Formats: sequence, structure tokens, C-alpha cells
Amino acid sequence: MTSQLTGQVAVITGAAGNLGQAVAARFRQAGAQLALVGRSAEKLHRAYPDEYNGILIPDIDLRSPGDADGMHQLVVEQLGRIDILVNTVGGFLAPAALEATDPSDWDRNMDLNARTVFLACRSVVPLMRSQGHGKIVNVSARTALRGFPGAGLYSAAKAAVVRLTESLSDEVKHAGINVNCVLPGTLDTPENRQARPDADTSGWVQLDALADVILFLSSDAARAVHGVALPVYNLT
Repeated sequence: MTSQLTGQVAVITGAAGNLGQAVAARFRQAGAQLALVGRSAEKLHRAYPDEYNGILIPDIDLRSPGDADGMHQLVVEQLGRIDILVNTVGGFLAPAALEATDPSDWDRNMDLNARTVFLACRSVVPLMRSQGHGKIVNVSARTALRGFPGAGLYSAAKAAVVRLTESLSDEVKHAGINVNCVLPGTLDTPENRQARPDADTSGWVQLDALADVILFLSSDAARAVHGVALPVYNLT
């Protein structure tokens, strides 16, 4: 067991998802006290049925300002502070050519992939300022740098995450807060394998490898890293 995060309180959003679970496992090994946030109580309890070092915070919809603030308040009430926030909430919604999409698809993509990051960060930054320290890691995507057919809305939302990360970093870096994001390529998940059964998966990004990068950005080893969008492409 490593000890990079011993004594740190880490909030992981989207904790019931594939990446959220991988990050939680790494952070637990690193000694962090975990606040695991999810929309579905059933999925959250299914993902974390056993004893672990922290608390579960279900029924949180981070598209809602009230829920984002409620998440923050529950963590502070039960664990006393927030040292780290990792935003893994997101998803690839309504892939289609631009002319075939509905305006509501734009809203859905932006809400899930960018609004959740905005509201979660907005909720915890005042506390981190008062503490004089904090680490925030957002999850964007490789497609934030260049879109591809059928992914215009997703690419735009993930690009928004990069710009939010950069802007927030400049606003808070002198307050002792590090804000960075990762740009993973295709993640090796059961859902992606099912969606692309004939794909060569040898270059896909393993979840534990991405979790290791997020662990680094959340640790004191990354204390001099601010506003970075870090590529995690593996071999693709």
C-alpha cells in the first residue's frame, strides 16, 4: 500500500462508474479518506458493498446547483474538509452527424460533461481557499483537442472542460489550489468493448493506468503543476 494521500479527504464524483471505481481503488490504496458520490444509491452500494475508508453520498445530481452544494456540505459535516476533488462524471451521448442532432442533445452533452464539472468545482473552491490548499482533477477527453465525425457535441463539451480547468487554475493557483485535467483516449471498459466488438483494443487506455495519472495529479508530487490538460492516450 502506498501513502501519497494519507490523511487527505478525497471526493470522487461518478464513483459508481468504471473510472470512478478505479480511482477510488487507487486512492484507497494511497491512504485517502473517500467521499464517493453518485446519482443512484443502488449502483453506488453495488459498487461498494464492503467496508472501505470513507462515506457514500448517493442521490446527487451534479447538474443541479443545490445537489452540488449539498454534496459539499455532507462531506464537510461528516469528514471535516475536502482536500481533493476528482470529477469523473461524463458520458458519450447521442453520437450523430451534426445535422441529425436535436438541440436537446447539445444541452444533454453540455450538462453531463461540462455543467457537472462547473458546479462541483464552484461548490468546493471557497472551502479550499479557506483551507489554503486543494487539488482538483477534471476528466476531459482526447476529442477535446480535435473532433471527429459524429462526436461534435461531445467534443465541444469536453473542450469546455479544458477551458474551465485552465481558467479556474489561473484564478486559484495563488491560493494553494492545483486544478488540472486529463485527456484520455478510448478507455478499455465493458461498454466500449460491447459498442466496438471488432476494434483493436490493444492501444486502449486501461482504467488503472488512468487512475494512476489522476493519483499523481492529486498528490503533493504535482504541487507545481497548474492548469495542465494531460494527454493519456496509451498506444492509440
